Amino acid sequence: MITIMTILTQRELFLLGIGTVTYIALFVVTLQNSRRKVLLLQERLNKVKALQSEQDVEGNRMKIEELERLIAKLGSENSLLRLELEEKKARLDYANTIALIENEKRERAEGDIFSSDIYLKIQQLLSEGRSMGEENWQQLAMLVDGIYTGFTEKLYSLYNLSLNDYHVCLLVKIRIQPKDIAILTAHSKESVATTRSRLYLKIFGKKGTTKDWDDFVLSL
Repeated sequence: MITIMTILTQRELFLLGIGTVTYIALFVVTLQNSRRKVLLLQERLNKVKALQSEQDVEGNRMKIEELERLIAKLGSENSLLRLELEEKKARLDYANTIALIENEKRERAEGDIFSSDIYLKIQQLLSEGRSMGEENWQQLAMLVDGIYTGFTEKLYSLYNLSLNDYHVCLLVKIRIQPKDIAILTAHSKESVATTRSRLYLKIFGKKGTTKDWDDFVLSL
């Protein structure tokens, strides 16, 4: 009887040990996954902040003026710090030059887009209630990247978009209405809305409206 009880106790202890180890392993994996998600979200937000900073001409101008004051105060002292400040100023000067060029391009963008062959083709497809083909998408991507430098690269640097995600963003960028995006992508209006709100959640880690996503895409 004692032998049987001992065997049962050993089995129970063994099962308990296996259960404990499994629980700990699952807890560690869950913790690692959560940490990985947090780090990934932070990385995305940092990229968004960097992209927005590149386009903030006035904000960069104020930073440049502050650096100039600091450099003037240093005079010939602390040459290493002075060089570091001058390097930061040079980078901001360059960023502002690029931003000013991009802003000028944006001001002319709508005219270039609305008079383009692919935009006219899109309007034709909409009038016929037809979706876009592969060649149409390639032409649109070339047009958008030609006007908004690095648009596609910026998007994919933030998130690994599906092909449909990307197509929706391209159409948002040229200010196509959601109901028309649904036709051109052969999806429902509800699906288009879900795509935009889902992308905002993925990039920013919080819920946002479809307009929030559209505004972000238009800012790129």
